[in-house]
Amino acid sequence: MAAGEPTQLYAKVLGRTRGRGAPPSLLDPLLAMGYPAHTVLKALAATGRKTVEEASDWLHSHQDDPSLDDPIPQEFGLFLCPTGPLLERLLDFWRESRRQCSRNRAHEVFPHVTLCDFFTCEDHRVDGLYEALRRAGDRVLGAFPADVPLALHASVSYLGFFLADKPSDILREFAADFAAEASLLADCTVKPCAKQLHLTLAHKFSPHHQRTLEQLAKAIPPGLACQWTAALYSRDMRFVHYQTLRVLFQYQPQNADELALRPGDFILVDPTQQDEASQGWVIGTSQRTGCRGFLPENYTERADESDTWVKHRTYTFNRAPEPRRDLDAGGRRSGEPPIPHTPGNRSAASTQAIQATVTRRSMLVVRHGERVDQVFGKGWLQQCSTPDGAYYRPDLNFPGSLPQRRGGLRDFDKDPPLSSCGIFQARSAGAALLDSGVRVSAVFSSPALRCVQTAQLLLEELKLERKLKIRVEPGIFEWTKWETGKALPTLMSPEELREAGFSVSPDYRPALALSSLLPAESYDSYVRRCTASVKRMVSSAPSDAGITLVVAHGSALDSCTRPLLGLPPRDCADFAQLVRKIPALGMCLCEEGREEGRWELVSPPVKTLTHGANAAFSWRACIPGS
Repeated sequence: MAAGEPTQLYAKVLGRTRGRGAPPSLLDPLLAMGYPAHTVLKALAATGRKTVEEASDWLHSHQDDPSLDDPIPQEFGLFLCPTGPLLERLLDFWRESRRQCSRNRAHEVFPHVTLCDFFTCEDHRVDGLYEALRRAGDRVLGAFPADVPLALHASVSYLGFFLADKPSDILREFAADFAAEASLLADCTVKPCAKQLHLTLAHKFSPHHQRTLEQLAKAIPPGLACQWTAALYSRDMRFVHYQTLRVLFQYQPQNADELALRPGDFILVDPTQQDEASQGWVIGTSQRTGCRGFLPENYTERADESDTWVKHRTYTFNRAPEPRRDLDAGGRRSGEPPIPHTPGNRSAASTQAIQATVTRRSMLVVRHGERVDQVFGKGWLQQCSTPDGAYYRPDLNFPGSLPQRRGGLRDFDKDPPLSSCGIFQARSAGAALLDSGVRVSAVFSSPALRCVQTAQLLLEELKLERKLKIRVEPGIFEWTKWETGKALPTLMSPEELREAGFSVSPDYRPALALSSLLPAESYDSYVRRCTASVKRMVSSAPSDAGITLVVAHGSALDSCTRPLLGLPPRDCADFAQLVRKIPALGMCLCEEGREEGRWELVSPPVKTLTHGANAAFSWRACIPGS
């Protein structure tokens, strides 16, 4: 399409749009700002036609969007959404099922019943959909049932509620009326859902999780009060099969092909087009700006597909019965005020939670703190070495001193120490663990110096450095394929670590000897040695209840917990993607369940520490004229 054609196309319909389309209160102020009609209508459709401010912000953010002039329509869907007590319980199920069983396909979208498949609607016809929704809702409102019975249905890959026949018939009539009106008012082809109407709870999950998911679903009381709402959503049809990422930290581009990021942005990523990106980076499109470029993956977290959808209009069927006065999750009756919590001291509920934690065995897997080479690059050792081979501190983020090693400074090359920030991170996490009241009964560490240092600092902050010895377990060392070079790093032996002042146990017999580590091992070999090490650590830890602290690498948060959970190894590509996002001092807590032999992931006792980058600075930059 030629450059001027979008403007000509929308100019033809602008008169009709002003007549029965977007209200003048929205359309005219945006046109008065000097924006072309076709981009104004596009902004209104992309923001749900709510306010001039939202549409104006969208236009300003998308000023560099290469697709701004392309007449790409939004894709719309009609859903029946629960509200009230039923929605609260469903969201509790969403959170708990994700925590215990990891993400499945149902988590990509909020709780809903699909009424119409997605369909396209041109920007200047969107108001016709709003009117179609109102007309169809008015027709069935009188017949909409006060109660919509739900029946739980489970199979090996699906769990959800089926709607009873009578309400389903009424909803199908509503969907058919909406489709007919949309065709008439918005010139859209809409296909009402012809399948059994259902509200999906879990979909395409691991068979290992079926029992847990069913138990969680059965805890949702039947007959909870609910007002059902028909909601019209739209999405960008170009990114239907893309992965959605949410930005956690601000990022200023260092190169022209990188994206500017701010917290809360959504990035849409095509998993099949990542060959161009180097390790730790992805290429994606910002929903806020429409621009495409590279970004650091560890500045983001996985988000849900529906997080990027736009809600347009809703129609509520106000026929719900009076809410039952059932007990809520906190043991109170509905409508009763919550019990106030006094932050000044440790509450009884908090104390009970801590006591409940220590009545069963637990394993807390922790990633080491920030390492020096992570900040200063592969040549960090050259930056801190004098010509005669002595160590000096060229930057405050270099540690104040290094432990003595038999091979001198060169042994630190591929076995780097913690940075000053890494030491601070470890001490902060240890202090927080002490404050949380956890009881650590054993501590294990990877032989990597950064891990032993982190374990030592955690023990010092926990006031346990004289009571517990660090048990060095080579089997939980990093996947050696990720180590640079053909040879393994020169790691300090337990004897050398003790000589350097670390509280390392002389008696522990590990699952794997340090000399048994092989360079560039396969993923299967790595998983096998981690599994063997986990069994060894569990069997050698004290039999009484308490937390076994394991300090290792980001990879251990997955490879050392899945054997306890009885899960098969994660796909290698998924494993690599997960590990990249684990921050310094990231934690996973595995707890032995009430049923003997069953472990589960639970919330860690403390949060991680988030901080931003700090660029190098020279005072010479302040010299006048520099």
